[in-house]
This record gives sequence, C-alpha cells and structure tokens, in this order.
Amino acid sequence: MAIKKVRRADYIIFDRQHLSYLNFIEKFHCTYCAYGSGMIAYISEIVARTEQYFCPIKHARKILGTHARYARFLDFGEAENYQAKLEEYRRALLKDK
Repeated sequence: MAIKKVRRADYIIFDRQHLSYLNFIEKFHCTYCAYGSGMIAYISEIVARTEQYFCPIKHARKILGTHARYARFLDFGEAENYQAKLEEYRRALLKDK
C-alpha cells in the first residue's frame, strides 16, 4: 500500500499576475506570496499524508496549527483495535485526490 503522490500544481498557483489592476511591484509580490504560501501548503499536505500513514494519533497535549487531517486522527491512548484502524487510515489515503 502506498501514499498517493501530492500534486504540486494543486498547491502552487500562479495566476494573480494576470490581474490588470496590479502594478509590476504588486504582481511580483503576488508571485512571491503565491509560491511561498503554496509551497508551505504543499509540504504540509505531504507531511499530513505521511503522518496519517505511519502515526494517525493525536498528541497528548493540544497543539496549534494542525493540518486538516489531524482532527480525524485517533485520540492519544486509544489503543483498542489500533492495528485495524491504522489499516483503515492507510486505505483512505488511496482514495484521496
């Protein structure tokens, strides 16, 4: 079973430089921000899928800035049927976009 590849093109989008009401400097800034924000989102999705595959368990303490998949992870200490649930999480990765 494998983790489905994350498509970079789904996260790094360069389109704001086509807005006619922006000047050259603003278009440059938009390109920079699109790359930076897109790269962070792209890397976050790669790490989120990897975490779902290997260790879909919430931390014991509350953490800030979790990815969207984290809310569906198992609670800390939820040991009942862990191996079966882990396989379910892994199968779900195959259905992702």
